[in-house]
Amino acid sequence: MRIQAFENSYFSSVTYLIDDCTLIDPGDYRSDFKRVNTVLLTHVHFDHIYGLNELLSHKKDILVFTNLEGREMLLNAKLNLSWYHESPFVFSNANNVCIVKDNDEILLSNGLAVKAVFTPGHNHSCVTWMTDDMLFTGDSYIPGIKTITNLPGGNRKQAEESLRLIHQLAIGRSVYPGHKVNLK
Repeated sequence: MRIQAFENSYFSSVTYLIDDCTLIDPGDYRSDFKRVNTVLLTHVHFDHIYGLNELLSHKKDILVFTNLEGREMLLNAKLNLSWYHESPFVFSNANNVCIVKDNDEILLSNGLAVKAVFTPGHNHSCVTWMTDDMLFTGDSYIPGIKTITNLPGGNRKQAEESLRLIHQLAIGRSVYPGHKVNLK
């Protein structure tokens, strides 16, 4: 399995590309994404979704996986916080959104099974995506950085519970956070 990480223009968020077919948290659009057929969202804040409309303008049949709260946020610029940036974002392809429930499993086109684990706290749309040996945590867990809970939809107590769960799930797995981390 091949994983590529791309640092995006906004807040050093990171987009991951798995085997050229699955994106996690699409930011800046790149030509490397032309074979993508699936998008997994770790949460629906602007810096993790702003590339979706451009991505789907190149390939209209891409499926986007998030929870029910995430779908609501995709369709509302104030909820996804893009309203407060220079270009409000509303997802233009609502029919491409697939709702996942906690612990749902999805089989990707490359044969990889991923499990949706709800990890609210940073935001109520937070989903950690888990495979046998990988964990994509978004902003629910960024090594060395305290989880931000003071934005709309944040909850400190939920973040603490989610962090305990993520630490358990991370045992024996590589962790891929939602932002570039420079640890010394």
